[in-house]
Amino acid sequence: MDKITSAKNPTIRALKALSTRKGREAAGRFLVEGEVMLREALKCGLALREVLAEESLAELAEEFERRGARAYLAPRSLLEAVCDTRTPQGICASFDLPVPLPLNGAPGRVVALDGVQDPGNVGTIWRTADAAGFSAILFGGGCADPLSPKVQRAAMGSGFRVPFVLAEDLPAALLDLKARGWMVLASDLRGGDFYARPDPGERFALVIGNEARGISDATRAAASALVKLPMRGGAESLNAAVAAGIMMYELMRE
Repeated sequence: MDKITSAKNPTIRALKALSTRKGREAAGRFLVEGEVMLREALKCGLALREVLAEESLAELAEEFERRGARAYLAPRSLLEAVCDTRTPQGICASFDLPVPLPLNGAPGRVVALDGVQDPGNVGTIWRTADAAGFSAILFGGGCADPLSPKVQRAAMGSGFRVPFVLAEDLPAALLDLKARGWMVLASDLRGGDFYARPDPGERFALVIGNEARGISDATRAAASALVKLPMRGGAESLNAAVAAGIMMYELMRE
């Protein structure tokens, strides 16, 4: 197993480049941090490439090396340079980028994100969708990169389990789903009471909008129904991830 001591080492530079969307797309890989997340990615069938670990985790690095990775040991300062977290867990790895599902391959219960930009919200919605039993996440244009370290960290492994669909033109994608028999429920402050919504049936998409602006006019026009959670207290609205979680669980309860 090789040891790396310089920040100018090509492997360090290559791993560090995975912190940006451009770098991930150019390399065809993304970075996963921490032993738990590495094991979850492997369990979900993602292809492991390079592992970088502190010397105290040499045995763990060797284990991943036996599973086909190229493993390297490095001082903590280099882990801190590569990883997105302020206090890295001592090991990180690059994996091949997962392949998104095509829109026509989307399963029956989908959460669609219309310009949700906060990585923490995106990851939390992904994790909640997994817990509630949704089948996929549909990312419209303007969303946080689903494969960024912050999103995947907030998703806590759900980003490896629940597949995603990319649709730069979200309204067109929603119209396509509607034409194939899906109901599109869009969360909107102009909508009717969520608890008095129409029956979504077996195939539906729940649309969550941008944290500040909500859904776009085009998305609003593409929806089958607009819904909102009742605000019985003094709050005007809920955090996007919290609202999404309440609606996802209620939809799956039925």
